[in-house]
Amino acid sequence: MKPSAAFLPSSPDQPQSVDAATLIVAHLEALGVEYVFGVPGGAIEPLYNALAVSARRGGVRPVLARHEAGAAFMADGYARETGKLGVCCATSGPGATNLLTGVACAYDNSVPLLAITGQPSLPLFGRRALQESACTGVNTVGMFQHCTRYNTLVSHADQLETKLVTALMRASQPPVGPVHLSIPVDLLRSQVQPRMLAHGLRDLLRKPSIVDEDAVRSLFAAIRRSRKLMLIVGGGCGEAIDALMHFAELTNSDFVTTPDAKGLINPHHPLYRGVFGFAGHASAQLALNDGVDLTLAVGTTLGEWTSAAWSESVLNRRLVHIDDTDEHLLRSPMAQQHVRGRIRTVFECLLDLMHIEQAALGLPWQSAERTGVVHPRVMLREPEKLMAPETPIKPQRLMAELSRRFPPTTRFVADAGNSTAWAIHYLEMRNRRSGAASVRPGERRHDHAGWLRVLMDFAPMGWAIGAAVGIARGKPECPVVCITGDGSYLMNGQEITVAAQEHLPVIFVILNDAALGMVKHGQRLAGAERVAFELPYVDYSLMAQAMGIPGYVIESPEDFDELDMEALLSRPGPTLLDVRIDPEEVPPMNLRMQTLDTSRGDDEPDTDRRPELENVR
Repeated sequence: MKPSAAFLPSSPDQPQSVDAATLIVAHLEALGVEYVFGVPGGAIEPLYNALAVSARRGGVRPVLARHEAGAAFMADGYARETGKLGVCCATSGPGATNLLTGVACAYDNSVPLLAITGQPSLPLFGRRALQESACTGVNTVGMFQHCTRYNTLVSHADQLETKLVTALMRASQPPVGPVHLSIPVDLLRSQVQPRMLAHGLRDLLRKPSIVDEDAVRSLFAAIRRSRKLMLIVGGGCGEAIDALMHFAELTNSDFVTTPDAKGLINPHHPLYRGVFGFAGHASAQLALNDGVDLTLAVGTTLGEWTSAAWSESVLNRRLVHIDDTDEHLLRSPMAQQHVRGRIRTVFECLLDLMHIEQAALGLPWQSAERTGVVHPRVMLREPEKLMAPETPIKPQRLMAELSRRFPPTTRFVADAGNSTAWAIHYLEMRNRRSGAASVRPGERRHDHAGWLRVLMDFAPMGWAIGAAVGIARGKPECPVVCITGDGSYLMNGQEITVAAQEHLPVIFVILNDAALGMVKHGQRLAGAERVAFELPYVDYSLMAQAMGIPGYVIESPEDFDELDMEALLSRPGPTLLDVRIDPEEVPPMNLRMQTLDTSRGDDEPDTDRRPELENVR
């Protein structure tokens, strides 16, 4: 997509004036952005006018969310799927504050996002204008300061383009994250002269391939000396995953993933030993402790869920931390080495060094002979329940059915809470090709891409519902499955109507146990008061049907056989599956309980406290 010639300056000496809102949309077009997710209002009206003009000629068009938080979640999902900038917008006052949770989520999960909010006209500042949210009212710019990489009020028309381009650059360069522009409505209508649109904006935003060559050579020497190497693949490895898998295969190194990176790899790879961290696998913990003398933690924040609550299995002198962001490297001061740089470039350099050495020696490159016990590839908790025939359906069996019944191109999105825990531990992709998760011909892998998306760190309920819509909008030809809980759906379920309005093939799978499941099970495991977790039993299939969306109740594994999956996946719109799960099944959440410094109550059976699973649930 290219900006309309009408928006470009007619000559360097006599640039053509356009209104500010039109200039913003022209810049988005120049970046290939296709959609702006938001909810309109008076203070943002000029932007919607410009989007309407753009949409009529095939340019950027608005997608109407039902709530501004949902709009930010959609922009998040769109950015993860396409590798482009996610854009969301809201009016002033409560529109902006509603947007905050989604922007904060993008900040803590390193998602490039541009948030645009409106303001009353500048002359009305300080006069109690409706929904005033400048420094003289409810200061939304101040609120966004703590969850953005760049945050500013545009107070003069001449500032607009410079601040916009600065924001776009800050969103796209490490540390990646959301940026925020707050723009008064009169400035959105004002005339400005474009000066930067024709000067290679995409080149300015291209991710740099900077790497410390001396650090890479030092790392190569350490790898050469290593007897047993282990890789921890983090969520920031998206664009580098093919190089990482090549490296693992050349060095014959086992690898584990953090929870947010499981979707980047094929879980059937012979070197894969499972997920390390929240809801992870005992095999991952065992592999990390089995005679490893060098651990490469790559593209991971090493936060609570990605480090198994700061486990000494990782945070020790055997660690080498590789990342493109200083903020992440600061969390591993005990590491023997830090390598800062673009992850893909770091591993391309390592592979080059390995191939050079291979050519010089005339022998295949390989690490020293592996030592230690050969453990099972991935050790699942209670694997027998994957085939459990009971009604109501076991969540473990549900994950097995979803893994089996959807094609390899499916994007799964798991919501905060029990949905995340069950998906991390049990969900798999149907494609059994070894290596990285499949990339279609001509598709370039980018950050955050993968077949499973989950949240780390800041994890709001309902994120997956909006994110699934954004993912489907970014790539409507791929099936999208949103795995969410009934609590999350009661918060944000109205966004399913956006999928219907946009004709997007999203399958919404609701884990219906009439409870805030993680709260309920957490209280039981902790021996706490059992309070404030009950939800009403709702027939969500009827809610969907009232919205003109097909809805089905799933109570047993056999109910899946009654569904025409091919028809559901080819339908131009969403489908809802109200899955009545066994409410007594405890998700793999011991790691969370450990972090909260809680323990089981006296009435909780100890049969599930098996030592091989400690610290990995």
